[in-house]
Amino acid sequence: MPDLTATLAPGGAGEAQTLRFYDSGEHHPENGTLLGFWIYLMSDSLVFACLFAAYGVLGRNYATGPTGAEIFDLRLVAVNTSLLLLSSITYGFAVIAMTRKRAGATLAWLAITGVLGCAFVGIELHEFASLIREGNGPQRSAFLSSFFTLVGTHGLHVTFGIIWLVTLMSQVAKLGLIAANCRRLMCLSMFWHFLDVIWIGVFTFVYLMGTLQ
Repeated sequence: MPDLTATLAPGGAGEAQTLRFYDSGEHHPENGTLLGFWIYLMSDSLVFACLFAAYGVLGRNYATGPTGAEIFDLRLVAVNTSLLLLSSITYGFAVIAMTRKRAGATLAWLAITGVLGCAFVGIELHEFASLIREGNGPQRSAFLSSFFTLVGTHGLHVTFGIIWLVTLMSQVAKLGLIAANCRRLMCLSMFWHFLDVIWIGVFTFVYLMGTLQ
């Protein structure tokens, strides 16, 4: 255990005071990052729980506007859902390649995951633009306000995840699969799968129930 010392200026008695510090060298506890990220995901779950609750309260307040059955294209949403779920599978392949220390394969699977994520966000933006163009924006009714807020928040999370993914790809390409990059890739893996779980709830609670009501 290193022994560090520091000397203070002379005090009232004119004598210098010496302080001792002890440094164990263990600044990063094992799995500390993953534990902290789990805590973050739990807090993010509370955010989405509040948004789901708000939609549950406001989702039937149409204010003479359209209902979900009138504006949702369930086939397009099903395609979008398939893209996001497939991206979760490809990220799993990236993690497998990472554990085998195959940087090239890891980057390839991450790139495929990013492309699928961009396609998901693109389709979601197309859906939003179509609704707004038809006069069904978030200001039309409480139902649409809660819909845009819930789905839009999830879309922002996916967008941030893509930015994070591209950043990690550059780090892996530059530094390789060092311990720090592997730890960051595992955190992004948890985040990406978390968004998949949230989207399954959105697809079921918002789109499927809204279309079949």
